[in-house]
Amino acid sequence: MSTLSRRVRTRSPSHSEAAKLPFESDVGKEQGLPQLVHDMQSEAAQQAKLFDAQTHKLKKERHFFVKARFLFPLGILLGIFLGFILIQPSDLQDIHSNLLLIMEEYDISLKIPDIDLSRVELEWRRFRSNIPEVWKLNNDGREFQVGEAMKARGLTAHYPIVLIPGIVSTGLESWSTSPEYRAFFREKLWGGFNMVSQVIFNREKWISAMMLDPVTGLDPPGVKIRAAEGIGAASSFMTGYWLWSKIVENLAVVNYDTNNLHLAPYDWRLSMWNLEERDGYFSKLKATIEGFKERQGKKTVIAAHSMGSTVMLYFFKWVESPEHGGGGSDWVENHIESYISIGGTHLGVAKAMSAFLSGEMKDTVQMNPAGAYVLERFFSRKERQKLFCSWAGSASMWIKGGADVWGDANWAPDDEPGSSHTHGELIAFRQAAPGYNITPSVEPIKNMTADDASTWILERTPSTFQKMLWTNYSFGIERDEKVLQENALDPRKWTNPLEVQLPNAPSMKIICVYGHGKETERSYWYAHGPHEYEESFVEVEQSTCTDPTDECNDAPHLPLDMSFSGTNWIDADYTHETTTPKVRNGVKMGEGDGTVSLLSLGAMCAEGWKRPRWNPGGIKVTTVELPHQPAPNIPRGGANTSDHVDILGSTGLNEVILKVATGAGHEVEDRFVSRIREFAQRVRWD
Repeated sequence: MSTLSRRVRTRSPSHSEAAKLPFESDVGKEQGLPQLVHDMQSEAAQQAKLFDAQTHKLKKERHFFVKARFLFPLGILLGIFLGFILIQPSDLQDIHSNLLLIMEEYDISLKIPDIDLSRVELEWRRFRSNIPEVWKLNNDGREFQVGEAMKARGLTAHYPIVLIPGIVSTGLESWSTSPEYRAFFREKLWGGFNMVSQVIFNREKWISAMMLDPVTGLDPPGVKIRAAEGIGAASSFMTGYWLWSKIVENLAVVNYDTNNLHLAPYDWRLSMWNLEERDGYFSKLKATIEGFKERQGKKTVIAAHSMGSTVMLYFFKWVESPEHGGGGSDWVENHIESYISIGGTHLGVAKAMSAFLSGEMKDTVQMNPAGAYVLERFFSRKERQKLFCSWAGSASMWIKGGADVWGDANWAPDDEPGSSHTHGELIAFRQAAPGYNITPSVEPIKNMTADDASTWILERTPSTFQKMLWTNYSFGIERDEKVLQENALDPRKWTNPLEVQLPNAPSMKIICVYGHGKETERSYWYAHGPHEYEESFVEVEQSTCTDPTDECNDAPHLPLDMSFSGTNWIDADYTHETTTPKVRNGVKMGEGDGTVSLLSLGAMCAEGWKRPRWNPGGIKVTTVELPHQPAPNIPRGGANTSDHVDILGSTGLNEVILKVATGAGHEVEDRFVSRIREFAQRVRWD
C-alpha cells in the first residue's frame, strides 16, 4: 500500500485525470488507517481499565446481602424453613409413591430405587419437636386450649353441631373421566398445592374445568367438579393454612367426633337453586339434622361462616316450603337449637361488586389470601371477571338494600363526622383516565350510589350473568309484612334478609359473631377508559333458564344487549391517607373485619332482626363483636385476631361455639366494641 501511495503522489495528474483526485484523497486516508486503529485500540484499553476499576470499586462497596456467598446459603435455609412448616413427618414415606405418580402423569420413564425413609422421618419428628409452636403457620400454640378449659369446667358435648363453610373454603375435586380431563381425576382443583401446580402448568385446562356453563350454571360438557367430603374438606385450604381445624380440635376435646359433628361442604360456585338441583345439598343437610334428632333426641347447633350464613338463610326458607323441603313452618323450631353466624355477609360485600365489574380482587369476596394470591397472580383481570361471572354462587354477595342501607349521594349510615366524601357514592370517578378522550354523550361519567352502581355494573356483564342474577337473587328491601309472607314461596328472595322473615322459631337463638377494627373496603374511586369489544359479552343464542321461575325470559328492566364493554378499573394511583374516609390505592376504607363492611356484618343483628317485621317469632338475637388485636410476632395474628378468615382460630369465637354446643349458651351475651347500633339506627328501615 505504501508503494502505491508513493506512485500516486509522484504523478502529475492531467486535466483528464482531474476527476480521479478523490481517489488520491481516499488513498491518503488509507495511509492514516494504521494510526487510527492504534488510537482506537489505546482508547478501548483505557476504557476497559476504567470499567475494571469501577467494577472492582462496586464489588467492594456492594452490600454483603446481595452477594452469591450470602444468597446461596440463605436459599438453603429458607427451603429448610418452608419444609419444616409444610412437610409433616408422615409425608416423608409418601415421597416415593408421589414421585412415581408425577412421573407417570408426564410420561417420564426412569427407574427410582426404593429408599427407606423411616430414619429420616424419625429425625424430622425430633427436629420439629424442638421448634417453638408459635413459629409454625399451621400450629401456633393454641391447639386444644379452649377445649381443655371447657373440659376443666365439666362441660362436654351436648348438642350435635353442623359446620357450614364460606365461599372458596371448601375444596373442589375433579370427577371428570373425559380424556382431556383424566389427568385431574380425584385431584383437587381448588385447595391444596395441586391447585397451584395445575394453575402454573395446565392453566387453560384448569380454567375450562372451573368455569361453569354460562347458560345452565352447571358443569360444562365433559367436566364434573364436586365438593370434597368430610371434615377435611374445609379444615385447611392447603398445608399450613388452616380454616376450620382449630374449631374441630377444640370440639374434639369436649367429646365431639363424626357421630355428633358434621361439616357440610358445598360447591360454592353454584347458585342456591343449583346446589339442590345438581347435588341435593339441602336435602342432604335436612336429612343429617333429622338423623341427629332421631338418634340423639336433641336439636342441632349450626355454625356458618361468611357466605355460609347466606346459605343457611336460604335453607331455613327452603326447608319450610311445601314445594321444596316440605318440613312445614315448625321444622326449624323443632330441629335447630341455635344458629351462630360467623362474619356473616348478610347485606352483601362491596368487594364483590368490584370483582364482577373489573375482576379486581385484592381479598375480594372474602377469599382467603392463599386463594386470592393464586387467582390474582396467574390470571388477568378479564379472566378473573369471566370466572366470577360464571360462578353464580358468588353473586349471592351482591350488596342488598340499595341506597336505603348503603347511603345516597349526600349520606351513608357509616359516614364519619367531617367526611370529605360520602360512602353513599359506592363508585366515584375522580377524573377521566389519562390519555383517553371520554365523550359524555356516549358514556356519561357520574358518581353512583349502590342502586346506580348495581345497574351500571350489570350493563357491563354478560347477558347470561344478568339472566342468572334475575332468576336466582333479589337485592331490594321489603317493608310490607304481607309481601314478606308471600316471599316465603319465592326462592329468589331467600338469600336476602331484607325480603324474607326469619323462621317462626321462638325457642331458637341467633348469635352473630364477627370481628371489628380492621380497615375494610367500603367504596371506590374508579378510572374509566374507552369501549372495547369483549368476546365474553356476546349474547348467547337460545339462552334459557333452568332456575326457579321462567320470568328470566321477560326480565324487562335489565339491559341484555351489551356487546361492548367499557374498560373500568379501580383508580390505584389515588391515595390520600389523611382524608376522611382514608383512600388507599383508589379504595375508600371503612369499618369491618378486613373483608366485610360493618353494616353488612351487624346491621341486621343489632337492629333489623330486632323488628317483628323481619322476626315475627321473636327469636333472641345476640351480637358478639370481637376486637381485632393481632399479635405482631405470631403468624395470622394469634388468639385475638378478628380478621374475616383468621377469626376461625380466635379464642373468643371458639369459646362462643363450645359454650353453645355444650349447653352453656346462656353465658353468651351481647358485646359491642363498634358503633354498629348507632349506624344501624341510621339505616332507612321504614
